[in-house]
Amino acid sequence: MKREEIIMLCTADLAGQVRGKGFPAADLASRLRKGIGWTPTNSMITANGPIAPTPWGPFGDTVLIPDGSSRVRVDFGPDSAATHFVMGDIRTLDGERWPVCPRGLCKALLDALEQRHGLKVKAAFEHEFILESVEERPNASYALDSFRRQGIFAETYLAALKTAGLELDTFMPEYGPKQYEVTVGPAEGIAAADQAIAVREIARAVAHHLGTRASFTPILRPDAVGNGVHVHFSLFDAATGQPSNYDPQRPNGVADTAGRFLAGVLALMPAITAMTAASPISYLRLTPNRWSAAYNNLGERDREAGLRICPVFPGSGADISRQFHFEFRAADAAASPYLVMAALIAAGLYGLDEPLPTPHVCHGAPQNMSDSERRELSIERLPQSLSEALDRFEAEEKLISFLGEEFIAAYLAHKRFEASAMSDLSIEEQCERYRLAY
Repeated sequence: MKREEIIMLCTADLAGQVRGKGFPAADLASRLRKGIGWTPTNSMITANGPIAPTPWGPFGDTVLIPDGSSRVRVDFGPDSAATHFVMGDIRTLDGERWPVCPRGLCKALLDALEQRHGLKVKAAFEHEFILESVEERPNASYALDSFRRQGIFAETYLAALKTAGLELDTFMPEYGPKQYEVTVGPAEGIAAADQAIAVREIARAVAHHLGTRASFTPILRPDAVGNGVHVHFSLFDAATGQPSNYDPQRPNGVADTAGRFLAGVLALMPAITAMTAASPISYLRLTPNRWSAAYNNLGERDREAGLRICPVFPGSGADISRQFHFEFRAADAAASPYLVMAALIAAGLYGLDEPLPTPHVCHGAPQNMSDSERRELSIERLPQSLSEALDRFEAEEKLISFLGEEFIAAYLAHKRFEASAMSDLSIEEQCERYRLAY
């Protein structure tokens, strides 16, 4: 029987879910021009299905316009459908950016960074996930046995990523039960978030092809290690392509421009956590002594810092200025990668616009410091629930000019509804819901 290959035109929405509409692959050229109609209220579908109170109701129309550079196609052979999708921007019928489109918002902030400060961003999203077919065994962290028991998943997955054009880096068994980590090389601007989508969706596609599931849930259960999304990023001069991160004459090697950007991220981190740790169970992992971010501190080689100066490896022979970069650790896959990146850029822009002074590195664990020591370094505890994070997000007036009132209102309505819907469930029940959702 004949088959007609279908391409999904997608958006990664406020819930971090990839949704869209399909069309025949033969129509790609025309769809790249005209896109597909999209309903504004689709953006209010929450992670677990119900629609949050929507400002648009059944009214209004937008259009989803594909970006051909984000196209992914992975062929699983003649007996399986190909995974074939392309990411798009939600626009008004007049062709303008729709304010609630996560990808469009991220692109607008990247443009602002370049126009106002002559800077671009390179980033790579480091993902942790659960492979459900793997038997949970004690003392399996980082073990060769854990690698062996995932079977051919890793080989198939890495081949699929390579087919999709991603630069392979590492795949490893991680510390948690059934937990694995995958990293790919950095990409410039919006392509970094596009790649994060590809990393997740190809993992899910390969797992489905092999008869199992890959879940990027923020945490499998309350006593487990969480699945983080760590964003490695660096700044570079848009005109020359030269890195703007490293200055050996300055404290900790942080260049002045990068220092202002980092200061903005740290200052607004308690508010933007609402966008980067975007589910109620996300806050189970943002606690001290769990190798996760719990404070808005700048650390050097510290894997519990909210923001980390990453190590360089002089023995590799590479230019240190091109290795030197930073890592944002208060994120997970309940958040759209476009919104994680948008939050980072918005906060960094604030630091550059002010401009803020380069922050001091925190030496030691903030939870072991006195209140006065933390105040001296402008360190505070990150929100301990999604509701608290949303309150901080709403109260942070500095974000309005970067994100826009319409986006902020829609995001708050969406996430407060989600938090309320989960509040009557036990923590264990919530974890199970998000395991299935992500």
